[in-house]
Amino acid sequence: MNKLILLFTTIIILVVGSLTFISYKMLQREALNNSISSTSNNLLLVNKNLEEYLKGMEQLSLPSINYDELAFAINHAATNYASKMYVEDYLRGMYFSRSNEDLEAIYLYFVESGTYYTIAKENFDIKIRSGHADNLPSMSWYKQAMDNEANQAYQSFLLSNDERGYDMDPSRSFMAYHRVLRSISTRAPQAVVSFYYNRTTIDKIMQDIPQDKGQHLLFLSPDNEPFALDERPFYEIMAHSGLLNQINADGTGAKNGLTWETPGNEGSKYLVVYNVGAQEGWKLVKPIPYEELYAAAKTTRNLNFLIGFLFLLLAVILITYFSNAVTKPLKLLSQQMKRFSTGDFEASTEVVGRDELAYLSRQFNQMVRQTNELINERYKMKLAEKNAILKALEAEINPHFLYNALQAISTKALKAERFDIADMVDALALTLRYCISGKDIVRASEELLHIERYMSLQKARFGGRVQLTIDWDQELKELELPKLSLQTLVENAIKHGVEMVSTPVTIKISARAAGGHAFIIVGDNGPGFAPGRLTEVLESFEGDWNERTEEERSVGLVNLNTRLRLLYGTSSQLVIRTSPSGTEMEMLIPRGGGPYV
Repeated sequence: MNKLILLFTTIIILVVGSLTFISYKMLQREALNNSISSTSNNLLLVNKNLEEYLKGMEQLSLPSINYDELAFAINHAATNYASKMYVEDYLRGMYFSRSNEDLEAIYLYFVESGTYYTIAKENFDIKIRSGHADNLPSMSWYKQAMDNEANQAYQSFLLSNDERGYDMDPSRSFMAYHRVLRSISTRAPQAVVSFYYNRTTIDKIMQDIPQDKGQHLLFLSPDNEPFALDERPFYEIMAHSGLLNQINADGTGAKNGLTWETPGNEGSKYLVVYNVGAQEGWKLVKPIPYEELYAAAKTTRNLNFLIGFLFLLLAVILITYFSNAVTKPLKLLSQQMKRFSTGDFEASTEVVGRDELAYLSRQFNQMVRQTNELINERYKMKLAEKNAILKALEAEINPHFLYNALQAISTKALKAERFDIADMVDALALTLRYCISGKDIVRASEELLHIERYMSLQKARFGGRVQLTIDWDQELKELELPKLSLQTLVENAIKHGVEMVSTPVTIKISARAAGGHAFIIVGDNGPGFAPGRLTEVLESFEGDWNERTEEERSVGLVNLNTRLRLLYGTSSQLVIRTSPSGTEMEMLIPRGGGPYV
């Protein structure tokens, strides 16, 4: 069933994904072509209006009639009242000739005298003033106008307001047009007329170009000087990238589009649509982000993906429903077989119908019942066998310990009358009670208390020849371990250490935790195992309990190793390390405690 679902899912994903990808690319291409076409036409019409507007500035700056009278008035305005009045009327005529009130101010500068006349609106009244401008010849726009073949210069106030020349507020104007008036006969400059146009003018013209989110609009002179911007930082990025140099006059009137990506690791990609004026080369540039340009295509793509996903979900539901109706009995049988393979011997499946699958189900149920019966019978037998072995091992208490302890008590009683004999007898009684108690597993604290009583009896026997130190982690005091396991290790240290030498021997018991196990170590500084004896003990660890001789069964370490394997299986281990400087026995048991069976 899963393979069928995977097959149909793959087919649907390939079909829906291919169709969505193809339609997305087609929509992208269509959006790109439409945007270039519509934006180029719009920029072409607006740029024509702008150039016509600039042409009107040029026409306004030229004296249409009586040029000689204007030239005479310019030369004698300072000394002749009639000439002065002529100049003022000339300024009024130019100012009021603009019906759309786009003029902020008009300045007429006399080159020879350095004086100027200006007309502007002040407090709802039109006033004419005069002044002196000594620094005007040092202005860059003044030099540009003087050097220009057409005797004109355009000045933008977007990037710098420092070079004004006149006492005026440039923040109210978006640009200034300067015209040099020369003598007809000598071609010497006589005056400079300057027109300052307010910002509402360019806003009215540029409003015919629609701007959506993320788009920008720039109005540039032929040498890429900005006269209208929406964001100055964006213009500076374009200028530094060299993009503006790619917009040349050869694109005049054509539908032009450039692809440009802003610098940086996360640069944005733009479609730059532009128009270059046919008369003087003024430029309108409109960068459009591809992200917004392809927004409609992305929306359509996402919608197609959503529809495809819903169609895929519906197809999977239908396939699953009909497939389950066919394969449900087989799936149930497979699940029960998996349960049986993991050790769950109570698994059984429902038998439905009389077909081949029903026959398999009946045979499976019969096999599970028979297997379960055999396992239960075998388990009970092994459990009885292990319990018998454990009881036999626990009953094997070395009789020489009781004999030696009683001999020590008798010897002490004969040599001197001492009250500590009573303590020894109490310790012996508690030791015997602990040994014959019915518990197989005890806490580490109980075993350590038993070791202290056991060692008090051994000290009575050996005196100062034996010392005991205990270094047991506090967190392991509640650890569960086999009863008499520590005594077996301590007893081995006394037998192979203390009894073999006449010098003092120290027995150290330590316990530490690491991972999920506890490491219990009993060490001594005695002479160690006799040569070859350790090999015999380790070899006896590998033999079967039923095959051991009577001599081997009397070895306490072998008995302890057998108990550990019966109780904890392979998760427990007994390790012996010996040398002439001492013996160390390490018992590894799981921290969880509890029997293995």
